[in-house]
Amino acid sequence: MDIKMKLHWSKIALILAFSGIIQVHAQDKKLSIQQYNKGQQFFAGMKYKEAILAFSAAIQSDSLNYNAWIRRGFVKGVNGDFKGEIDDYNHVIEKDPQHIWAYISRGSAKNRTGQYESAIADFNKALEIDETDAEAYNNRGFAKKALGDKEGACSDWNTSKKLGNAEAKIILNNNQCK
Repeated sequence: MDIKMKLHWSKIALILAFSGIIQVHAQDKKLSIQQYNKGQQFFAGMKYKEAILAFSAAIQSDSLNYNAWIRRGFVKGVNGDFKGEIDDYNHVIEKDPQHIWAYISRGSAKNRTGQYESAIADFNKALEIDETDAEAYNNRGFAKKALGDKEGACSDWNTSKKLGNAEAKIILNNNQCK
């Protein structure tokens, strides 16, 4: 076989191998979505251990399924595994530093564990990504309140309300904000 023919067959082999990889990846994504949906069902049924297993299977099938990482982290937190929860959010942030929900989720977990200053840093980062995220303002308000900054908290909750967060009005009233 001459060199041109060898190159031709090498290109064909490469194309076939690449298309096989694409097919396997598409199957992995489909399986990941199925496992994610199972995890959601288990979570809705308050079967948290099963939900964690399903979300873990989704991640194993497609490690780029960041929604599975976020949901698994959340369920870990519901189960009291706050370190595991934050670790899952950290993974998403490491892989996708612009993933706003990873910052909001991690900040919320830090609020629940008393890490208020670090939580505020996460909410600030989320607001750098999207300055119109009502949830980030809302949750940052709780961290500020916990640190004794009522004025800052009220300001964040007012912004959250202006951005359409319906529960912010209740929060403002409950905290005697002007």
